[in-house]
Amino acid sequence: MILRSREQSAAGELLSSVRLEPGEVMKRLRALRDSGNGVIVGTDEAGRGPLAGPVVAAAVFMTQEQEKSLLALGLRDSKKMTARGRERIWEAMAELGVLWRAQAASVARIDRENISRASLWAMGRSVLRLRSLLWGDPLCVVVDGLLAVPGLPLRQWLLTSADALVPVVSAASIVAKVLRDRAMTALGTLYPTYGFARNKGYPTAEHRETVARLGPSPIHRRSFCKGFTPVTRTDTEG
Repeated sequence: MILRSREQSAAGELLSSVRLEPGEVMKRLRALRDSGNGVIVGTDEAGRGPLAGPVVAAAVFMTQEQEKSLLALGLRDSKKMTARGRERIWEAMAELGVLWRAQAASVARIDRENISRASLWAMGRSVLRLRSLLWGDPLCVVVDGLLAVPGLPLRQWLLTSADALVPVVSAASIVAKVLRDRAMTALGTLYPTYGFARNKGYPTAEHRETVARLGPSPIHRRSFCKGFTPVTRTDTEG
């Protein structure tokens, strides 16, 4: 009975989701790296704020050598990089053989479940898809944000601004951002009036005005566009 209790405790620790301070995360990551056998995965998403299009999440694993090479090329939080800079890192990741997987959550899922749940679902799916490529389960998954990925059978370390602090999460943010930007550019050819190639679905003034004037397209998030309903004018003059 005692043995079973200890086993349950160990399992609980393995699968626990821990919210940590940045310094503690970096300390733990260095310890895993120094041990030489720590598989660390990072996950992040792109597209929480737009009025249109999917949210895209990615999960990434890198070796120490790959990480050093990408940092030398300027790897950092995708939000702090230009589109050209992100593409450069993307191409370098491909050349270096960095392992990654991604998952999009559709507009329908976002409207049905809300953006937070849809984002976490996509992050979980991307991690599980990457897991199948690895030689062993990750010792931890560093998640950008304060919410754990529901149902993920792996230890999670939750960290605000992880995309700016942990290189493997920075890489995940770039994968997610590049894939989503490319998807929105392609969707812009189907719905050119909304300028998706320029705004990527984000609520710029021009984009909001277009939605208010024409109404949402099939790829707009209805739950995000409630305040932009076209105004119907009735001519009451004789």
